[in-house]
Amino acid sequence: MYYRSTLVLLAALSMLAGAPDETRLVVAPPGTSDFNTHLGVTSLTDVFVSVVQQASRKQEALQPQSRLEIIRYVSGEFAKTVKPLPGGKKGFKIDVTKRLDEKDLTNALRSQGAVANPGDTVQITAIEFRAKEIAVQINGGGKKRFHLREHLQVGIGNASTPPPMVNPNEGAGATLILDYGRNVPDMSAEDLMHDLGPFLDFSKQHSATVNWVETLPPQFKQAIQDHEVLEGMDHEMVLAALGRPDHKVRERTPEGQETEDWIYGSPPARTTFVTFAGDKVIRVKQYG
Repeated sequence: MYYRSTLVLLAALSMLAGAPDETRLVVAPPGTSDFNTHLGVTSLTDVFVSVVQQASRKQEALQPQSRLEIIRYVSGEFAKTVKPLPGGKKGFKIDVTKRLDEKDLTNALRSQGAVANPGDTVQITAIEFRAKEIAVQINGGGKKRFHLREHLQVGIGNASTPPPMVNPNEGAGATLILDYGRNVPDMSAEDLMHDLGPFLDFSKQHSATVNWVETLPPQFKQAIQDHEVLEGMDHEMVLAALGRPDHKVRERTPEGQETEDWIYGSPPARTTFVTFAGDKVIRVKQYG
């Protein structure tokens, strides 16, 4: 019986050889009476099946529900830059499986310039999922889009009107391309934020010795305590007052201003629309 048990354990361990580092099998010394209790299973067969399932689950491709979660909780988020962000329409590629290559970053900054410096506040404006990569657009990305209006002139006789400028800041952002070296694995929003960690800090942590809310203007402090939102608040204050929104909708006004609505609740129940321009609340509407 012990010989058969050993064979099963060896088979399980061989399957773990190529598994991620966080996959581990705890084995009690041979001959101990509490072997099954130590593993938390009823039989060695359970150990074998559990190991196979855990290893295969780590290899799953990114699921549709995970994509929705990432878009919902990462797109539109603000972060502090940890390192300078290189510009350029091609973006800067990061090999997630290795440490950041500082030489590559220096070369990119030298040739493309820096669009944000450490400590700057930036916004995730778009996320593109590719077969083996995730491209994260920051502050509009580094690629300027083609706008037909910019290439048309309206003229009467000898007079003509120059094409309008659509967005003078377009193309002034950055794109970080996370390269996973294989099909993008299944992950959460927090996992993606972690992978962006070498460049972006999403923590927004405050000093433990200072109560952040106490440092705010009285009207904002009271609104947060009452779980309400006022015009002039920033994203962090709204999160403190209402938590994460159920939905986010980004739009552009006829004047070219970009706005974002954070929506709490769903009709016919009480629904709150919080509209941001940049990092500030410009409008709050409630229905129901």
